Amino acid sequence: MARIVALSNESAAVVAVYAEQPEAGVAFALAFPEGELPRLVYWGRPMTHPETVVDAADALRPQRVSGALDYTPWPSVLPTQAEAWIGEPRLALRRDGVEVFCRFTVTDITLTEGDRPAVTVTAEDAEQQVALTWTMELDPSGLLRQRAAIRNLAYGELEIGKVELGFAVPGWATEILTTTGHHLRERSPQRQPLTIGRFQRTYVAGRPDFDASLLLTVGAPGFGFEHGEVYSTHVAWSGNSLLSAERLPYTQPVIGGGEILFGGEVTLPHDGAYETPWVYGAYGDGLNEVASRFHRYVRSCHPEMAIKPRPVILNTWEAVYFDQNYDTLVALADKAADSGVERFVVDDGWFGSRRDDTSGLGDWQIAQSVWPEGPKSLKALADYVHGKGMQFGLWFEPEMVNPDSEMFRNHPDWVLKPTANRLPMQGRCQQVVDLTNPEAYDYVYDCMDKLVEELGIDYIKWDHNKLVTEAFSPENARPAVHEQTLAVYRIFRDLKAAHPGLEIESCSSGGGRVDLGILEVADRIWASDCVDPVERADIQRYTSLLVPPEMIGEHVGASPAHSTHRSTSQEMRMAMAFFGHMGIEWNLLKEPQGDLDKLGVWVAEYKRHRADFATGTVVHGDEGDPAVRLDGVVSADKARAVYRFTQLTTSQTYPAAPVRLPGLDPDAVYRVTPLDMNRELKLNVTDGQSLDITNGQSPLGWWNDDGVCLTGRALQTYGIRPPSLHPAQAVLFTAVRQ
Repeated sequence: MARIVALSNESAAVVAVYAEQPEAGVAFALAFPEGELPRLVYWGRPMTHPETVVDAADALRPQRVSGALDYTPWPSVLPTQAEAWIGEPRLALRRDGVEVFCRFTVTDITLTEGDRPAVTVTAEDAEQQVALTWTMELDPSGLLRQRAAIRNLAYGELEIGKVELGFAVPGWATEILTTTGHHLRERSPQRQPLTIGRFQRTYVAGRPDFDASLLLTVGAPGFGFEHGEVYSTHVAWSGNSLLSAERLPYTQPVIGGGEILFGGEVTLPHDGAYETPWVYGAYGDGLNEVASRFHRYVRSCHPEMAIKPRPVILNTWEAVYFDQNYDTLVALADKAADSGVERFVVDDGWFGSRRDDTSGLGDWQIAQSVWPEGPKSLKALADYVHGKGMQFGLWFEPEMVNPDSEMFRNHPDWVLKPTANRLPMQGRCQQVVDLTNPEAYDYVYDCMDKLVEELGIDYIKWDHNKLVTEAFSPENARPAVHEQTLAVYRIFRDLKAAHPGLEIESCSSGGGRVDLGILEVADRIWASDCVDPVERADIQRYTSLLVPPEMIGEHVGASPAHSTHRSTSQEMRMAMAFFGHMGIEWNLLKEPQGDLDKLGVWVAEYKRHRADFATGTVVHGDEGDPAVRLDGVVSADKARAVYRFTQLTTSQTYPAAPVRLPGLDPDAVYRVTPLDMNRELKLNVTDGQSLDITNGQSPLGWWNDDGVCLTGRALQTYGIRPPSLHPAQAVLFTAVRQ
């Protein structure tokens, strides 16, 4: 049961707070030396003697050393130069363009008990007339999160430049893991040492973008998914932000981040306040445990997903692109329904003059030239889809507009632009709608609200294709990314409140906007515009560090892949789409019946496992072979698991080396067998009827209906030998407790 306690030493010079979530296996402790802002003095497993944390201040406080100030830096949760912090400024405030240097004194500490124990600190710099309220919470998932509010007590305006919050971590955490990427190749891992100095990832495109590292993780060198203590941080914000890790010669490392604000973006009047986004921290033994904490938190925001199966989707984009018409989409809907699809989504091209990406965006009225009134209208298609027992979805890009559109011609002032006469550089022939303008907001919301009602829309695919640059609002005469981000959250919430049951997918040219801010209001994210299964192997793996599988859109596409022109087997494409929110983005009208029948078999198998995907634990293996991947989902009760073994390229080991199966009950016995669709492994010849998916020269002993029975401990220690596969192939198998 969660608890939080206050402690003090005999002299009461130091006050400490200890909080724990025993079921999540996490605790933290704060020390408040002599009325100063708190120091994070412990973060890890729960303590057997928490009363000892009151001595942590004396145990960790640095000595004064030569050549420095009288007080050696010992970073608080918001260090300032008044604490002798000489690293990157983490609190930047200005009055009339002049820097305000604050020295906060704690005036109150409030402890909140319950499922989410919390510490709230009130502090003030009376001379500078700035007040601070800082809160740290320990979520039932084991996530630690903090945020701060800055209040202006003076009658002159106070400009907020920066509020960057941090978590102090142990000095042995000297390796950094982040991800990088670009369009069609998001979430590529990269590592570097955490040396003296500052490592920072900055995102100022109005969204996290493809290059965003969902987490910044530090740990002992060589940590992986299954091993090694790690600390991760994430900023729950869909606008401009930064993540950082900093280490000074004088003190332990600090990880954290915050929102990035442009000059004048947030200026507080008397008694006005600015509240930061939540900055999250996660502790775990390996990345799998860290990911499970984020998954548990996100699932708590969407409890309906545990009882409402994620419907298999067909999205029309790579099937027809802009070539939409009633007859084609009705025929595609028939093929989709026959394959087991439960949600049919019409993508870009149904509105205004939108026959390509150069015009019509922002004119959210049905294109009469494509969808005339009558029996071949878009409403008729929606009714037909509903009649086939499927949900109907529609694509929007509410934040963007083409200059070649009626919306822009009628309201050129409804876009973000740096001057009255100059627009920002375009992207995909688009500009950004100023949703901080009430008229523009109402227009966009009303158009969407009306169409959801008229067409019976069950699902919105919400896209965001342009980087938000030079984001200045003509309406408010100031930079607008902060308020624009809040407006986006508000439309999501307002639409879902007005239409109970409506779901919204967050897409941003694929994975350009993935963060806890959007995940709290969206029901699904599109991980990447690339559906090539070889590229997707790591895109999906590292996206799952933050996003639970039931919210990651994973689609079966065509071969060759439209984005890479790589040819892959249908089995590989279906296996890669199996572990998330499965979908299809493929012109089924052009495929032979045999391939459609095979697709139907895989869809049916996915439906048998998707309940576990929505509640289970995602695991990834630490393979010694960089050419292979082992990924899986273990049911919440550890009674069963599904694993995928993927051979991306050729290996140095030959045949395939055993892989360990993480996440199982070590004391239970499991029967491991291949899934039916993969049971028939061919030898090095192809019979013309079935695809050869192995290069093994003899049968694999356990690859049959009976499989093998081993303990969870054996499977996690020595593992099991997978089939020897050709490159760009994958197989699925299960482990079921006996």
